[in-house]
Amino acid sequence: MPAYRLIAIALATNGITSLWRAVAVTLAFTALARWIRGVSRSGAAAGAIVCFLLIACVGLGAFAGLITVFALTWVATRFGYRRKQAIGVAERAEGRKASQVSANLGVAAVCALLYWFSHRNSLFLVALVAALSEAAADTVSSELGQAANRQARLITTWKPVPAGTNGGISAIGTLSGMAAAALTTGICVVSGLLPWHYLTTCLGGAVVGMFFDSLLGASLERQGRIGNDTVNFFSTLMAALLAGGGVLVFSK
Repeated sequence: MPAYRLIAIALATNGITSLWRAVAVTLAFTALARWIRGVSRSGAAAGAIVCFLLIACVGLGAFAGLITVFALTWVATRFGYRRKQAIGVAERAEGRKASQVSANLGVAAVCALLYWFSHRNSLFLVALVAALSEAAADTVSSELGQAANRQARLITTWKPVPAGTNGGISAIGTLSGMAAAALTTGICVVSGLLPWHYLTTCLGGAVVGMFFDSLLGASLERQGRIGNDTVNFFSTLMAALLAGGGVLVFSK
């Protein structure tokens, strides 16, 4: 039997959201993302895979979290775009490419698969939401911080650096990132995806992940050892591990 038939049967027998509904919502979301130039063609393909996995393996509540991340990052990216262009830190006009989408959302997609394979273990659900929230926090903090400030502070030494410098943070960027994480986590709670008592665990993991991103940027990325996509991947992974670890610790 073909692999896609096995997947379809498994999804149906486990009572997870309809496969066809997942396909329909994914296609509509991908078309919208391309239309408003939120992602490039390759980014749309990567985003479609993530979207499908979140809906098929977890449900529409996960899609609510995903679309919140997309909306926040899209608005933040376009805020002060001309100024960011002038200082050379603006995102590409055609949108984020596959490597960027995968780096920011890959951990969440893996968590969705683990959630399904583990028969809905809440640990992976919490990790998923934390990863999504960190992705929103990181992008929003970077984009708004670069648009609103001419200078930032290097997180490791606290020395002034030009806005857009790897590892640079600002009050506006940090606060807006925290707000983005809180909104994403909150949407996941309101949608019925995440039980409310996990809210602070997810939010805490996301915020720590955001600062971890800055630490990696100020150290390994500034030294040229890793790129921005790698930084983003490990930051979302950190958020997921911390939140998942929190579930293990506090559930005992």
